[in-house]
Amino acid sequence: MNESKDKKTVWYWFRRALGVYSNPPYVENQLREADVRGALFLTGVVTIVEIWMLLRYVKNWVLPGEVETLGEFFHYTKDYWLLLIASLLLFTYSSLYLRGKASRLKEFSGAFIFLYYLFAMYFGITTAQHDFSRGRMIICFLTFLMYATIICIWRPYTSILLVCAFGFGFLWLLNNRTFDKAGNALHLSEGDTINYITFMLVLFILSISVYYQRYRDASKSWKLEQIAVTDDLTGMPNIRKFEEETKEYLYERFSVGEHPIYLVLDIANFQTYNDRFGYSGGDQLLIHMGKILRSVFPDEPVVRVSGDNFAVLTNAEDYKERVANIRRQLKTAYPTETYLNIKVGSYRAKGNTKNARHAIDRAHHALKYLHNSDNEFIIEYDEKMRKDHKLKEYVLNNLEKAVNEGYIKVYYQPVMWSEDGTIAGCEALARWIDPEIGFLSPGLFIPTLEDARQIHKLDLCIYESVFKNIRECMDQGLQILPVSMNFSRLDFELMDVVKELKSLMDKYQIPKEYLHVEVTESALTSDVSGMKKALKELSDDGFEIWLDDFGSGYSSFNVLKDFRFDLLKIDMEFLRNFSKDNENAKKIISTIIDLAEKLHMGTVAEGVETLDAVDFLREAGCGRLQGYYYGKPMPFEELRSKIDNGEYRVRS
Repeated sequence: MNESKDKKTVWYWFRRALGVYSNPPYVENQLREADVRGALFLTGVVTIVEIWMLLRYVKNWVLPGEVETLGEFFHYTKDYWLLLIASLLLFTYSSLYLRGKASRLKEFSGAFIFLYYLFAMYFGITTAQHDFSRGRMIICFLTFLMYATIICIWRPYTSILLVCAFGFGFLWLLNNRTFDKAGNALHLSEGDTINYITFMLVLFILSISVYYQRYRDASKSWKLEQIAVTDDLTGMPNIRKFEEETKEYLYERFSVGEHPIYLVLDIANFQTYNDRFGYSGGDQLLIHMGKILRSVFPDEPVVRVSGDNFAVLTNAEDYKERVANIRRQLKTAYPTETYLNIKVGSYRAKGNTKNARHAIDRAHHALKYLHNSDNEFIIEYDEKMRKDHKLKEYVLNNLEKAVNEGYIKVYYQPVMWSEDGTIAGCEALARWIDPEIGFLSPGLFIPTLEDARQIHKLDLCIYESVFKNIRECMDQGLQILPVSMNFSRLDFELMDVVKELKSLMDKYQIPKEYLHVEVTESALTSDVSGMKKALKELSDDGFEIWLDDFGSGYSSFNVLKDFRFDLLKIDMEFLRNFSKDNENAKKIISTIIDLAEKLHMGTVAEGVETLDAVDFLREAGCGRLQGYYYGKPMPFEELRSKIDNGEYRVRS
């Protein structure tokens, strides 16, 4: 019978009322802790009461005529001493338990409390029977029955059984085995019997109420704990829980000389799948991926890190075969989506690996070095990656300092007129010369800043340096060379490009004809309307707009259709390994130049490295040339020096 139907039956509610069901381990631990906490308070109270009772006996013993011998004193008080000792022992245990110092005896808490319960019942029964035989009330038993039942609330049915066993057992004892001093049998009156049974019924209700209050508190706490440590989509542990599990896991493995490995699994082309089937389809894929991962690594810490990234810490020597199994299962589950795949970065845990996030970050970093090959799907973080990773962290942590201290330099690469070889202008490029690291490769710090969405800070520094250099030439009466500056997609996203350029123009008073705005082709593929508006505003203000890296992407002709440019820069890949015999390259380049001319755009060819390339481009009608044939990027002072000594000629 499933639970939804089961809830409608009387039997279900009867079992729920009696507590005949199993709880999650966390809830059981919370209930156990509540029992121990109750035992701590009860035994503390009983200890105080028993000490007070013993002091009363001591007072009576020292008074003449009350108790004749020390033996009589201990005879009359032995039960009080035993109860005091038992209370002190349970009080000590409960205190240690709640402070986390009784881990070895944690599982015996129920047994210790039950033993104390039995002794409390013995004490209450013997004391109350003695009082009843002398015409006194049975309040001692009732008090201990209530106290002991409250600390022994494991389930409602256990409380009911214990109260019935001792309550009705004591009632039978009073009516059948209790005599006064003269030997006459004693019986509880009808009225007292009714009150006695009523007390037990109230105790039933009280014990059930206390249990369910504890149960609700424990369940609520458990649910909150589950929410706090569980990924809400897949039900897997989240990164917080993963960190807790990996600490214990690593401690156990390191202690025997083993070094587990972190695996970060990325679902390749997940975004394509998400776009095709929507968010609900993507969610179902992630849920299924989580199930596969847990089935392949059932006894290992696993986590959904974020998005379509999962991680596992494993000591399995066949982890590569297991990853291959995951890939097979994914492809089997989604046979028509052949583009889905699994890429894995790994990081071998060492003795100083204490932070799971850092290890995951390193394993994820390794993925960037993985070639796009179906046969190569796993790569381990190595020393070279460590150095690169360290440099990237250095870049992100020191960008502000590099900008403020002048470590970011602007280098200029000359752009020449193809017709006569005179210098037409130059392109401004960023260089980072650090006093600690030395020369940092632009191929490292630029992608790093782009990934971290910090590239605009570097670019603003370059723009201002260009304006300063042009202003310096103007102040010295030198001939001015136009400078083209690069603007990426992120520059337009992260700052107001138009506003920043206007601000620099006002600050340095530079004529607009000395500045060209280079926009990469990739910048124009997102937020088309926003880019059109920004570029039109710049063009209306008098800035020349150049399209950089034409031919590097797949949307080049759409870009030419949708945007208006003053000049087109032919991507250097067209000239890589250029030779006279490469007729296809020549035809493509010639076609691009003709197309630009028909669209009333100038042309610049990047990557010019040989005289053959120069001759061909000149004959093809390319207006300007740029590349190592004419010079590498250089500091402003070196560029001016080469102009002054005649190495670079400027048109008069």
